[in-house]
Amino acid sequence: MSDLREEATQSKAWPFEEARRILKRFKKTPPEKGYVLFETGYGPSGLPHIGTFGEVARTSMVMRAFRELSDIPTRLVCFSDDLDGMRKIPSNVPNSESLIEHLQRPLTSVPDPFGEYESFGHHNNAMLRRFLDTFGFEYEFISATEFYGSGKFDAILLRAVEKYDEIMQVMLASLREERQQTYSIFLPIHPETGRVLYVPMKSVNVKDGTITFNTDDGDEMTLPVTGGNVKLQWKPDFGARWAALGVDFEMYGKDHSTNTPIYDKICRILGQPAPEHFSYELFLDEGGQKISKTSGNGVSIDQWLAYASTESLSYFMYLKPKTAKRMHFDVIPKAVDEYHQQLRAYEGQDAKAQLNNPVWHIHSGDVPISKMVVPFSMLLNLASVAGAEDKDQLWGFIKRYAPDASPETHADLDAAAGFAVRYYNDFVKPAKTYRSPTDLEREALTELRDGLQAWDQGLDGDALQSLVFSCGRERFDPMRDWFKTLYEVLLGASQGPRFGGFIALLGIEESIALIDKGLAGEFL
Repeated sequence: MSDLREEATQSKAWPFEEARRILKRFKKTPPEKGYVLFETGYGPSGLPHIGTFGEVARTSMVMRAFRELSDIPTRLVCFSDDLDGMRKIPSNVPNSESLIEHLQRPLTSVPDPFGEYESFGHHNNAMLRRFLDTFGFEYEFISATEFYGSGKFDAILLRAVEKYDEIMQVMLASLREERQQTYSIFLPIHPETGRVLYVPMKSVNVKDGTITFNTDDGDEMTLPVTGGNVKLQWKPDFGARWAALGVDFEMYGKDHSTNTPIYDKICRILGQPAPEHFSYELFLDEGGQKISKTSGNGVSIDQWLAYASTESLSYFMYLKPKTAKRMHFDVIPKAVDEYHQQLRAYEGQDAKAQLNNPVWHIHSGDVPISKMVVPFSMLLNLASVAGAEDKDQLWGFIKRYAPDASPETHADLDAAAGFAVRYYNDFVKPAKTYRSPTDLEREALTELRDGLQAWDQGLDGDALQSLVFSCGRERFDPMRDWFKTLYEVLLGASQGPRFGGFIALLGIEESIALIDKGLAGEFL
């Protein structure tokens, strides 16, 4: 056993802990199908949100960890439940009123309101695949419409007919009495209207694999459960999909966790062992509401990638999956800087620490070197002070601070400079609020200005930080009130960068001018 694999067997990183649970399934015998199957499910009822990406990203991290522990081949399947009927109209699409007449039709039968694809389901599937391809995930995409229609699901559907009473018993135990009267695990798709019907069964015929029911109009109809004529209700569909594919691991949001015993029982009834599963906490918007595909609240994947790198988003997804996360724009700068902090730490870590470092899981062990010689948060403040409209304005300051840096040699810094300008203009600039200094604060700011006028020690961030400290040490308790003064009076924000480093980046003369403007009230 290699040293790295030995360390992986002991690693406390959550992907390794999950991978070890999966490996225990095959302690006695390897998988009959010859590989371990990881799955993520997606309901394309609206545009993919960032939680969907997070599910695939995290599952990929577990799969990578498994590969470090075992030589058993792996596959990752992304399954889209696009045969599901459209139950409500998304609010974040154009021409939404045109979709009303298509309610209850499978998503792949609903016209695309964007006019780009053959259906709304196809559009949302394409959006998801584009997102996943942007991040370089290794996955196979399966459409429920194709899976049901092609016959790949037929064997399990026929087994569900055989086990109908047993599966119904599991489901009815979880339903209110009123719902029990009309419930069936099978949802027929009307051959004429194309709508998914939520109707009780009059009979389920094991011999010929058909179901008989009354339509919404009261007409009796018999359909085969095979060939895409029928789909399963979503809870039975979960367990049946596990059985049909032989899924070994799936993660899903906390809102599914109470249904896990149901999914497991149905999978076992259909003849397959239930997979390992992992329940993560939900993603919330700034107001603490659950992110929804149909309402489009929270930060979208495209929005995050407009202001930061793909790796920073992967880093955010790695952190504490069992803790609820608020997805709003303020979390982006912090994620960028913490990601690069972890990159810098990785170089000096031993194998044990590296396997516990998020960047190992983001980059599959092939971890790049960070060349972010200026933190993203400091670039934001520089953009603010400079009123930057493009990243070239920032590079004038960066090159003075770090002469060896250039857009060609520091690609990550160059990209971050562009992101910082965009983020500043879209979020920071509209929210800037300056205030006048108090008499005590004015004394400290004047002393700092005078100290900078007499400064002769070059652009040393640590030395400049000592100067900043000395001006506030005798006047402020706690010291954070002094730094809050600097941010609110000079930057128009409630928090900001390590100020000595910021002075070094901005320049001595420019910092003196900034303080003079703050003292004169020019920002008010």
